[in-house]
Amino acid sequence: MKISALQLFLDRLTDRSALNIEEREAILSLKTRPAQAGAHVDIVSPGEITDHACLIVSGLAGRFGQLHNGMRQITALHLPGDMCDLHSLVRPKVGWSLQALAPTMLLHVSHQDLRRLAQAYPAIAEAFWRDCVVDASILSQWVVNVGRRDARTRLGHLLCELAVRMEQIGLGSRRSFTLLATQTQLGDALGLTAVHVNRVMQTLRREGLIATQNREIIILDWDRLVRLGDFDSGYLENSGERGAVGVGPDRRRFAGQSPC
Repeated sequence: MKISALQLFLDRLTDRSALNIEEREAILSLKTRPAQAGAHVDIVSPGEITDHACLIVSGLAGRFGQLHNGMRQITALHLPGDMCDLHSLVRPKVGWSLQALAPTMLLHVSHQDLRRLAQAYPAIAEAFWRDCVVDASILSQWVVNVGRRDARTRLGHLLCELAVRMEQIGLGSRRSFTLLATQTQLGDALGLTAVHVNRVMQTLRREGLIATQNREIIILDWDRLVRLGDFDSGYLENSGERGAVGVGPDRRRFAGQSPC
């Protein structure tokens, strides 16, 4: 499990950055400490000073800010292979909550080991930096989503993003993926109530865009969902320039591409 999680993280990095064999092996040899969190349990809390970053092995985590009245806004969803607080390496004092939205297994990777790696291998430091840029790009898209799109478009965009991200890590495809988030949690990510999310889900089903089966989202018409969600997957790619391999022909992600 340890190796597979580190391999997922390495795959995430090398999708966007060129790393040689020695650099890849250095990442896979990182020491880790396993941990787990039940649904709705904080992984890190605001104000906490951490000495490690968290790598998701399985499950789903969310980063969020919370108001004094208890309302919250989820600002990121983290999937297996995400080192969801890599930026804590340079800012260890937490300014937001990171919570398991479903039962989640994770690995703690010490800041000291990550710094040692970044200092020894400039290409790894650049890969870490680029990974944080992708997280910032996702956040920017979410700001636009909540601020300027209507409810149908918001949900369509989020479903497209999750489909591509799950496809990238081999845990789903543009045809179908498992959605561990509840409708309440989706509402917290989209700035909608759970009731409104349910209504929009029903609308997308009636329109023949998606079907649902338990926790599985089945995308019936990818191209139409892309158009509805005003979705362009470029912000998820961000291929590097250091002799970057980028993404190969079988891993490229295009906004209107058929999932066949």
